[in-house]
Amino acid sequence: MKIISGTGIIRPSLLVVRYELPALTLHQPWLTTSSTLWLSINHEKGTGFMKKFQCSVANGNFASASVDSSLLKAERVHLGRKQGSSSSSYSRPSLSEMKNEMMDNRARVYEFLRGIGVLPDELDGLELPVTVEVMRERVDFLHKLGLTIDDIDNYPLVLGCSVKKNMIPVLDYLGKLGVRKSTFTEFLRRYPQVLHASVVVDLEPVVKYLQGMDIKPNDIPQVLERYPEVLGFKLEGTMSTSVAYLVGIGVARREIGVVLTRHPEILGMRVGRAIKPFVEYLESLGIPRLAVARLIEKRPHILGFGLEERVKPNVASLIDFNVRQTSLASVIAQYPEIVGIDLKPKLLSQRSFLDSIIELGPEDFGRVVEKMPQVVSLNNTSVVKHINFLKDSGFSLEQVRKMVVGCPQLLALNLSIMRLSFDYFQTEMGRGLDDLVNFPAFFTYSLESTIKPRHRMVAKKGLKCSLAWLLNCSDQKFAERMDYDFIDVEEAEMDSSFDMNTLMEPRSDESGSDFEDSDDE
Repeated sequence: MKIISGTGIIRPSLLVVRYELPALTLHQPWLTTSSTLWLSINHEKGTGFMKKFQCSVANGNFASASVDSSLLKAERVHLGRKQGSSSSSYSRPSLSEMKNEMMDNRARVYEFLRGIGVLPDELDGLELPVTVEVMRERVDFLHKLGLTIDDIDNYPLVLGCSVKKNMIPVLDYLGKLGVRKSTFTEFLRRYPQVLHASVVVDLEPVVKYLQGMDIKPNDIPQVLERYPEVLGFKLEGTMSTSVAYLVGIGVARREIGVVLTRHPEILGMRVGRAIKPFVEYLESLGIPRLAVARLIEKRPHILGFGLEERVKPNVASLIDFNVRQTSLASVIAQYPEIVGIDLKPKLLSQRSFLDSIIELGPEDFGRVVEKMPQVVSLNNTSVVKHINFLKDSGFSLEQVRKMVVGCPQLLALNLSIMRLSFDYFQTEMGRGLDDLVNFPAFFTYSLESTIKPRHRMVAKKGLKCSLAWLLNCSDQKFAERMDYDFIDVEEAEMDSSFDMNTLMEPRSDESGSDFEDSDDE
């Protein structure tokens, strides 16, 4: 075979020579075989074919002015498939290549986190951004919320939350509920898991449950700010059982909303481990169960006092400081916080202080605590002012000590009111100081509503009576006494100690949310 000539070839990059199968051709004067030669050229910008060629086979000439169009098309398809096959192989890497690429991306993300001080050890197996840029975006967003690198390092799983898909929807929902943006930082420090939550599936059902517990909508934000962990509780779990138990021991159903608003941590307390043992221990000290229920209504935070860590040691300290076993129930009922504070140092300090200013002995100190357990928390400066007032009024040190033991409330009353009552006692009632020494509780009664009107009625009838007979009774009882022809001395000796029955009386006041005042408790 010999190529004679060819035209129409422009800047060839590839020359392909193909033979067709031999065919018989009639040529003068004999028969011979001929082969057709096809030349294909791959140009720089496409595939083209030569337009004209001549060849001679066995001294016979064959000329063609054009190539069959169908064969050209077939050749183009054939070459196109080859090119497509090469492109497909390039865009679809193997699984091993993809795995290696993912490992490389994750390594770069881990390197970035280590560089800013976050240990990524806990992130293995967690879906993370494939690029450092996206991870940096998440870290920057958390910084804007007030979280530090230490906060993120304490809970690195928060880095698995998408800013747009997780963080922003959750924070928007909390904001719509009324949770203050200024509290977001502390909120997320306490419960960063909230950023993983679904608003519809996880958060909304909990909020509806709280509203169903008579927590007012306006109080929901404060409840969440105070105890964000509540958003992670299951409705059929701890929350429902703790509420059911409180109602079962006597907490009024209508008070549940107020109780939970003041101390939402109750929703996370286990009945068997926390609430029930606490209630039963108070019962063992002599406080009736219904009285415990009333204490919880008024001071729900007492359920948060650790029974073994704080309550029992404090009760032991009270006994060590001469509080009688029979008075423990009264002491706790009057001042429930006494079993939850760091008590022993306070007892030591106050006993020493009162001994230094009025020579109060250990036994008398125990009586003072029994009658007014709040004495352990009194400010020393205020106590000194009250003691000085009594001394300046003419009472001796011994009389002052007797008055304090008989009515420790003297150390905490409003001094201005005490002065007004003392002036009336001296100028209008004309009694001696011994009457006040014997009944120091005189200073605890209202001058305008109790002391003055009763004194006038007794003076009008010309009766001579003790201050205790005059004041230590209800208005109804005093009206009955005014019908007596003589004074019953025994009635004047009525016990003025704390009455547990008053604690168990049903509450008549309207319940409302006083969340803002609860911190003072």
